[in-house]
Amino acid sequence: MSAGAILAGAFSLWAQEGAPADTALVVSVDVSNSVDDSRYKLQMEGIAKALEDPGVIEAITGGSAGGILFSMVTWADTPTFVIPWIRIANKADALAAAKRVRALPHQGGEFTCMTRMLRSVNDKIVPQIPAKAARILVDVSGDGPDNCNAEESIESVRNELVANGVTVNGLPILLDTPESSALLPKAVPGGKHPLEEWYRANVMAGPGSFVLPAQGYGDFERAIRQKFVIEVSGAQPPAPYRVTNVDR
Repeated sequence: MSAGAILAGAFSLWAQEGAPADTALVVSVDVSNSVDDSRYKLQMEGIAKALEDPGVIEAITGGSAGGILFSMVTWADTPTFVIPWIRIANKADALAAAKRVRALPHQGGEFTCMTRMLRSVNDKIVPQIPAKAARILVDVSGDGPDNCNAEESIESVRNELVANGVTVNGLPILLDTPESSALLPKAVPGGKHPLEEWYRANVMAGPGSFVLPAQGYGDFERAIRQKFVIEVSGAQPPAPYRVTNVDR
């Protein structure tokens, strides 16, 4: 291959990587002590199947830029940037991303250090976005509140993300909470789950932000698929999932 062909190929790759995107999406997944192997698999398989879903692929490719930037973080005591930024612009890209998600090894930890994860996203992951994106979204899923006694409040980090042009959405995985605890009150039958309320108060922020819960790990696949469609299409979330007149 000639030097000119090599340079042309490199320029083509650079141009593709630098092309604008409709959305830059960070998917962050809780892998703390409560997430055993079966729960971890349900999360990874749910994300992979969502990326393979025809409706999600249509939403990914249907925007004005014709594609999104996608990355993943797993987090417990510390966050790990498990899938650096990749471009998804067609079905083949989406299927390749799903394959990468399925291949991720289970990296666990003890605590639910959500504030540390958001700090890492703000300081290290968002600055690495490789192209201009019309929307920057952080998708936070987990089955409990932050229990890590971080040196800064989750509100301050979340608000810093918003000031940097990022919208934070939540996917709380709602489990039974038969007893009150220092972090969450007891769940009341027929009422809002306390973890969903915590996510609304402490996680969601930014223009168009919303919380879409999963009713346990078995419902995660449905919830993440619906969430992806809303996020990458820029559609208005259904009324039950959004909070209006939120000044943050």
